[in-house]
Amino acid sequence: MAKERIPNWLNSSLWSTTPTVDDRLHCFSLSPTTTTTTAAAAVSEPIVQPTVPVSPPAAASRPQSTVTSQKYEFRDPIDKNSNNNSNDNDQNASPSGVSPDDISRQAQLLAELSKKVVNFRELRRIASQGIPDGAGIRSTVWKLLLGYLPPDHLQWSSELAKKRSEYKQFKEELLMNPTEITRKLEKSAVDDQSKSESSGLLSRSQVTHGEHPLSLGESSIWNQFFQDTEIIEQIDRDVKRTHPDMHFFSGDSPLAKSNQAAAEADSFFCFVELLSGFRDHFCKQLDNSTVGIRSTISRLSQFLKEHDEELWRHLEITTKVNPQFYAFRWITLLLTQEFNFADSLHIWDTLLSDPEGPLETLLRVCCAMLILVRTRLLAGDFTSNLKLLQNYPSSNISHLLYVANKLRSQASN
Repeated sequence: MAKERIPNWLNSSLWSTTPTVDDRLHCFSLSPTTTTTTAAAAVSEPIVQPTVPVSPPAAASRPQSTVTSQKYEFRDPIDKNSNNNSNDNDQNASPSGVSPDDISRQAQLLAELSKKVVNFRELRRIASQGIPDGAGIRSTVWKLLLGYLPPDHLQWSSELAKKRSEYKQFKEELLMNPTEITRKLEKSAVDDQSKSESSGLLSRSQVTHGEHPLSLGESSIWNQFFQDTEIIEQIDRDVKRTHPDMHFFSGDSPLAKSNQAAAEADSFFCFVELLSGFRDHFCKQLDNSTVGIRSTISRLSQFLKEHDEELWRHLEITTKVNPQFYAFRWITLLLTQEFNFADSLHIWDTLLSDPEGPLETLLRVCCAMLILVRTRLLAGDFTSNLKLLQNYPSSNISHLLYVANKLRSQASN
């Protein structure tokens, strides 16, 4: 049976009125009926299926809020005298007006984080609607959703101290100055030789042989040290120019200087947790496997075909727009290049809070992005469609996430 030109659920007066860009009312409702296990949190948690979402309100019906939120600060469990590392970031991204829903959601999150044992189902439900800017709570919620922090509040301090100590040890082992390495090797060799001249261990002359600071040998620890240092300097430059307009990315800002070691360690482990579900996308040898990036892009293509075959046929058959031309960047960079920083944070709130994992939600969001510009795509040719998808237009993120969640509801039915 032929697919309808426009899906019934999109053929609604709802889409004729565009919500405001700053609308942060996400009408996602999670039902606590179905349960399963999530490995990310390392505890048994119920997986919840969302009910059919309520349509977001029209822009005209949303009054301008004049409510001022109470001043909250969620501090690092280890350092009680310093603000949470995300405060400066949140303040840069926060809108000028705070809605009553943001205030309510912020209070709910703070109440949940203050419990002895965090209820992950409730935390996901609230976070999926978007974590309010400010109060420095986003970083703590993300640490929990990624499994970096345990659900038991009393274990946070010890767990953070342990992880940060591990990271410090990693850096000392991997980035140790060759002078220090040589000194330790010489000391070890001399001590051993004093016990037994015939032990066969390296002598002082053997340790230092070939380890001149100007050595270009592949096995030279000095050569490797200088290469690592160059990479670290390049990373530092890239970080500072990621969003130069934000104080968070400035090396001279108070935030960058305070708790830098703690923020670096936390970011490293959270990044590892995040990429655990996407790492195969970055392995060239796996590109053509069932877990590689091409397979994931094919899943997106099939997903679009299931929900809007007319659009899929026009893109891939009529205009021959290969999904790799746009979806590769969408998927590998988790949409951070398609939207501004504040909107990217909002999308990631939803990605990380989905009990099915961020990849499934990411594919639904990508499919929703295609559906929301279907009129322009159906009227375009190869050149115009490719330009549109490689430079995705500004969108209402609440609207986008609503459509993505609607796709999940359709699939479950």
